[in-house]
Amino acid sequence: MTLRTSEEENRVAVVGAGSWGTAVAIALAPRFERVTLWARSEGVYLSLRDERVNRVYLPESPIPENVYPTMDLEEAVKGAAIVLFAVPTQYTRGVAREAGRFMKKGQIAVSLSKGIENETLLTVSRILAEELPAEVGGDISVLSGPTFAKEVAQGKPAAATIASKRRETASYLIERLSTPVLRFYGDTDVIGVEVAGAVKNVIAIATGMADGLGYGLNARAAIITRGLAEIRRLGVALGAEKETFYGLSGMGDLILTCTGDLSRNRTFGRRVGQGEKPEEILKSSRMVVEGVRTSLSVMELRERVGVEMPISEQVYHILHEGKEPTRAVRDLLSRTLKMEKEE
Repeated sequence: MTLRTSEEENRVAVVGAGSWGTAVAIALAPRFERVTLWARSEGVYLSLRDERVNRVYLPESPIPENVYPTMDLEEAVKGAAIVLFAVPTQYTRGVAREAGRFMKKGQIAVSLSKGIENETLLTVSRILAEELPAEVGGDISVLSGPTFAKEVAQGKPAAATIASKRRETASYLIERLSTPVLRFYGDTDVIGVEVAGAVKNVIAIATGMADGLGYGLNARAAIITRGLAEIRRLGVALGAEKETFYGLSGMGDLILTCTGDLSRNRTFGRRVGQGEKPEEILKSSRMVVEGVRTSLSVMELRERVGVEMPISEQVYHILHEGKEPTRAVRDLLSRTLKMEKEE
């Protein structure tokens, strides 16, 4: 572990001032002397600076005094011991490329985003590894788990996973970032944590659709359970450890996103199930529904590694090919019967 100055140790940067990035900045404020929060939008920045609240994405949570909003990436990341990237997946590459100009050896980059880039089928950690300087990008960490931004910002208890290829880095981060109400567990299975975090959004859309169609709790439980099997199947094929999918970043995050009313992906799916068109819903919302774009990547990855993902496949057909949700359900239920543990 590279030695840092005391000033650097007491500084952390969050790149991305959406709901999750803002919540993390608020949560980490008691642990650091200075937290810089980078906003792309001028409206969000002015709200953070002048009103001390993120009026657009997290209007009910005040911003602590030691959280410093900025629109300048150099100001945000320079001198921070830890730089956490909370930019939507499809925009991560450009932001990371710019931020990388101002990062140096000794800084630790952590991904807070959950998704898979459509063009390259890369997870966020691999995007960061490509765009950040080699001395920084060689050990990208990932933070993921069952953490709704609103509750984290309110200081309600939560737990999540921080994964890094190097156990030493994971241990440092969980020690440095954990708070009395936000507990982190370390892991070294970066790809497993990322696959779980990305694909659970697709399954959450499916559970939302079932809710919107009025199918009840039995159907929801079935989708969650079989959805976890799909996530695990894909993750293991990509080199992940099977056990990862039964932890906080796997089953924990899946349950939360598929059942919680604060879930953007579940809410989106419910509206689709109630008859609204996906494109119309997206146009009317400022929030990013990661599962929509991720469903494209999941289908390509599924074909590349040759695994079955029937729920994810039907979500893809509904969102991108206009298939009726009721027909998708009929197709799922009429599949060839088999033993549950067969892979």
